[in-house]
Amino acid sequence: METGRDPLTDKAIGLAIEVHRALGPGLLESAYEECLCFELKEANIAYRRQVPLPVVYKSVKLDCGYRMDIVIEGQLIVELKTVERLLPIHEAQLLTYLKLSGIRTGLLLNFNCDVLKNGIKRMVL
Repeated sequence: METGRDPLTDKAIGLAIEVHRALGPGLLESAYEECLCFELKEANIAYRRQVPLPVVYKSVKLDCGYRMDIVIEGQLIVELKTVERLLPIHEAQLLTYLKLSGIRTGLLLNFNCDVLKNGIKRMVL
């Protein structure tokens, strides 16, 4: 039955929830990134972490220091946060990454929530 949902995004969310259930809130973003990457590897899902994202200006690639936390199967950007709450600036960051990378789907995951589902924002260009 077609649910209109993206299986890759659903799988990423499920693995992130598993990490959050095991660790809870309160750790550094890097700890959640390490654990989520472990889960992706265990699930045989291709990913890259801390992926550099250059800005192309007048046909010249400029290294402006942007890095995407995790890119899953070249199709999904996952940006991890450990903040009190997601803000418009976090959404703007992910939208910029989507535009610059050409990837259409992204997830903002805020691990600093009692329940991770309250800290998930899915974005599609």
